Amino acid sequence: MRNMSFFRVSAPLIAAVFLSATIQISAQSSGSSNKSSAASGHALDSGSVINGIYHNRTLGLACKIPEGWVLRTDEMNAAEEESASAAGDTPTQPHASSAGAKLLLAAFSRPPLAKGDDVNSSILIAAESTAAYPGMTDPAQYFGPLTEVAKAQGFDVDQDPYEYPIGTKTLVRGDFHKDVGTLVMRQSSLVMLAHGYAVSITVIGGTEDEVEELIDGLEFTASKPRTR
Repeated sequence: MRNMSFFRVSAPLIAAVFLSATIQISAQSSGSSNKSSAASGHALDSGSVINGIYHNRTLGLACKIPEGWVLRTDEMNAAEEESASAAGDTPTQPHASSAGAKLLLAAFSRPPLAKGDDVNSSILIAAESTAAYPGMTDPAQYFGPLTEVAKAQGFDVDQDPYEYPIGTKTLVRGDFHKDVGTLVMRQSSLVMLAHGYAVSITVIGGTEDEVEELIDGLEFTASKPRTR
């Protein structure tokens, strides 16, 4: 029952992750942005993309982005901020102004508005303050609200969340799929708690092999404290 309160607080950010393959955002950008929003003064860096690899020093995380993919991190954050501002709400994916929630990386195999005959594969890395989840001490608890949103978006759960080691870290992983016409959209989310955040890494692909290949592009090393 405790997870229901998590759902009410954080459903918008989680829903954005599950809509990532088809989300409608402006394609008018400055091209392939090479750096996500800086979060000055916060414990968690937004990270940066260098030579096709996303690096987050605080998390000790590196994520390989397939060649030719497009980055839409800044655009998605800005679109969410604008939408929340128009509605008079507090942004659920702040560009840089809040420590509550951050979209750290949004990478797609093609621009989200571009039509295609296959699943728009993607990688999204998001972080939400654990302060939004009273009593959360285990990343598996994050899958309570996440699974509810997944089902609301038409996804089926493949199996219960399970521990999944990557290098020096053990995350909790959940797998989902959704039939889209003749296609199957496969999504896996990996979650960990770090530096006061619930950090989720979500990958979407058209096949299980593609999802596994994207996950294989993740690497963890010893995290390094920020210098001021």
